[in-house]
Amino acid sequence: MRIAILCYASVGGSGVVATELAHALAVRGHDVYVLSRERPFRWRDVAGLSFVQVQMPDYPLFREPQYLLGVTNSVVQVARSQPIDIVHAHYAVPHATAAHLAREMLARGPNARPPRTVATLHGTDITLVGGGYAAVVGYAIEHADRVTAVSASLRDDTVRTLGITRAIDVIPNFLDCSEWRPRPDPDLRARIRGSHQGAAIVTHVSNFRPVKRVAVVLDVFRRVLEQKNAVLVMVGDGPDRAPLERQVDALGLHDRVKFVGEQHDLVAWLSSSDVFLLPSSQESFGLAALEAMACEVPVVASRVGGLPEVIEDGRTGYLCPLDAIDQMAARVVNLLGDEARRTLIGRAGAEHVRAQFCASRIVPMYEDCYRAALDSKLS
Repeated sequence: MRIAILCYASVGGSGVVATELAHALAVRGHDVYVLSRERPFRWRDVAGLSFVQVQMPDYPLFREPQYLLGVTNSVVQVARSQPIDIVHAHYAVPHATAAHLAREMLARGPNARPPRTVATLHGTDITLVGGGYAAVVGYAIEHADRVTAVSASLRDDTVRTLGITRAIDVIPNFLDCSEWRPRPDPDLRARIRGSHQGAAIVTHVSNFRPVKRVAVVLDVFRRVLEQKNAVLVMVGDGPDRAPLERQVDALGLHDRVKFVGEQHDLVAWLSSSDVFLLPSSQESFGLAALEAMACEVPVVASRVGGLPEVIEDGRTGYLCPLDAIDQMAARVVNLLGDEARRTLIGRAGAEHVRAQFCASRIVPMYEDCYRAALDSKLS
C-alpha cells in the first residue's frame, strides 16, 4: 500500500508512535510518506520511507500560521504526484480535518482516485484540545473511513465528550521489542549517581506539560529521599521544566535531581533506572510506562485513563489514586528496599510488553485497518 502519515514531530506520544509505525510499515514493504513541520524526533532512514516537510507560506493577512492549510495542501500535492491509498492522521487536531479536506479535494474531476482516511486518536487531542474545536473534531472523526484509539479508555472518552456514534477500533501503542529490552550501562549509571555512591535511581520521562505533574514527581521524590539514598533523573523538556528547576535549586536538591533534556537513546537511561515514576493527571495510554516496563523497570503511576490497560497493579507495576502522593512514595520506597520484588515486577512487566505490545503484533492490526478502509464506501 501507499500510505501518507500525518503527525506532529515533537517528542510526545502521538509523534513517536506515528514515526515508529511509519518505519515498521516501510520495513514490511509499504511505500510510506510522513508529512510534518519538521523531521520527527525518532526518525530513522529506511528504504520505502520518505519525509515530506509541510510548507506554510508567510502572508501578513493571516494572524497565525496556517498549519491546517499547509498539511492539506501537502497531502494533495503528494497524492497528485504519487497516488496514495491511505491518509493516516495521527492526532485529531488538525490532522483528521486535513485528511478529510484533502480527500474531498482529490475526489473532484475525471478519473479521481481519492485516498481513504484513517484517524488515530491519541489523548489530549480529545481530552484537552478537542473540546475547544468539538464540532470540527467530531465532524472529521465521523467522516473518516476508519477511526482508531490507543486505548479503550480514550475510545470511551471520545464517545462521551464528542457524542461520537460511529465505531472506534482500539489499537494500542507498541514498541519494537527487538530494541526495547534491558541494556545495562554501568558507566551511565555511575555518571547519574555522581558523588552519591550506591544511590538508587528514580526516573521520569515526559514533555513537562501540566498534565504530567512534574511538581508531583518532585514531591514524591522528596518523601522517598527521607528514607532512601536516591537520585531523580528528569528526562525531557517542556514548559514546566524551568519552574521545576527553580524549585529544585530553592530546595537545595540540585545535586540529587538531574535534568538531562531530551534523549534519543532512552533504552540506556531506562535500563540504568531502578524505578519509573509517572503521576500524570491523565494518560490515554502511557507510552513512557510501556517503555520503562520493556526495560524491566517497575513503574509507579496514577490510576488514570489507559494506564490500567497497560499496568496490572501489583504484578507488572503499581497504580495509585491520583492524589495519593504518600502512597506513591511508599511504593517507590518498598521497591527500592526489596531487590527481589523489584526484579520480579520488572521482569513481569517486560514479559507483558513482549506478549501484548510488540510491533510484530500491533502493526498488522493497522494493516487490517487500512484494508478495511479500502474496502469501505467513502464516508
